[in-house]
Amino acid sequence: METPDTSSLRLADMLAGPQDGPLAGRDIALVIFDCDGVLVDSEPISERVLLAALEEAGVAVDHAYFKAHFLGRSFPRVAQSIRDDFRIALPATFESDYRERLLLAFEAELKPVAGVFDVLDRLAVRACVATSSSPPRVRRSLQLAGLDSYFGEAVFTASQVARGKPAPDLFLHAAAECGIAPERCLVIEDSLPGLEAARAAQMAVWHFIGGSHLDAEDAAPGEPPLPVFDRWDAFFKMAPQLARETGGRAAGQGS
Repeated sequence: METPDTSSLRLADMLAGPQDGPLAGRDIALVIFDCDGVLVDSEPISERVLLAALEEAGVAVDHAYFKAHFLGRSFPRVAQSIRDDFRIALPATFESDYRERLLLAFEAELKPVAGVFDVLDRLAVRACVATSSSPPRVRRSLQLAGLDSYFGEAVFTASQVARGKPAPDLFLHAAAECGIAPERCLVIEDSLPGLEAARAAQMAVWHFIGGSHLDAEDAAPGEPPLPVFDRWDAFFKMAPQLARETGGRAAGQGS
C-alpha cells in the first residue's frame, strides 16, 4: 500500500488563520524545542557513533532498533534497554567513551536543521530547549550550530528531573522555570517518547520530521492526529500568530 506524504497532507489541512489553525483556542507564550533532530541534525551522527561503540562491546543493533529504543531517550534509559534486551553489562567506561567520541564527531560534522534560524529570528514568544541529552552535549551542540544565543540559560535536560521522556516531568520543569502554564506551551518534538511526554504534560505538541533521520513514514500515529511538518518554513504558515511583525526576536530566559 502506498504511504501518503503525511507531512504535506496534514499541513494542507492546517494552513488557516489563527482562529481555526492547529493552535486554535490556545494562547501560546512559550515554544519548547527538543534539541537533537529538531534544532540540530545530530541523530544520524549519534546513531553511527553509538552503534559502532555497541558493536565493539559485542552488541549488534540495527537502525530500526535504534529508532524504536534509543531515539529521544536519555543515556540511562538506553543503557537499561541494552541490559534488558541483550543481557549484557556495558563496560564501566562505555558512556564516557561514547560521549567523548560523539562530541569529536559533532565538532567535525554537526549542522543546524535547515530553516531553524528563520523561525527563531521571527518568533514572537519566548523559547527554551528541553532535551534528553546531557548538559555538556546540548551546550556544545547549540554552540557548534550557532544556536546558543537564542536560548541563554533556558536549556533544560533530563538530568534535572526524576523521570525523563516519555514522562512529562522535563516539559513541566521547563515550563515552570520559564514561569509559563503548561496549557500555554507548544512543544516541537521528533521522537515518540517526546511526543508522549508533551501530551502527558497537557501541552500543544507538533511532530517535526524534518531531520535527516526521519521521513513521512515516521509520522506519529494516534488519535487525535498530531500536526506534522517536515520543513521549518511551514512553521509560521501553521501558526501565523507566533510570528513577529518586524525583525528581532523574543529572548529565551536568561538571554
